[in-house]
Amino acid sequence: MMPDLGKYAAEVLSAYAVSLLLLAALIGLTLWRGRAARRALEETEQEAGRRG
Repeated sequence: MMPDLGKYAAEVLSAYAVSLLLLAALIGLTLWRGRAARRALEETEQEAGRRG
């Protein structure tokens, strides 16, 4: 199933690994910031509900 990468196997596989790590980091950062934004929105809505 794995294609023969020849003498560039290490470079290609490391590029795949770095790409996957960066993708995982971006997904994690997006989820983390989304939770923070949701929490801030809920706090703002609660404050607005108390005022009026």
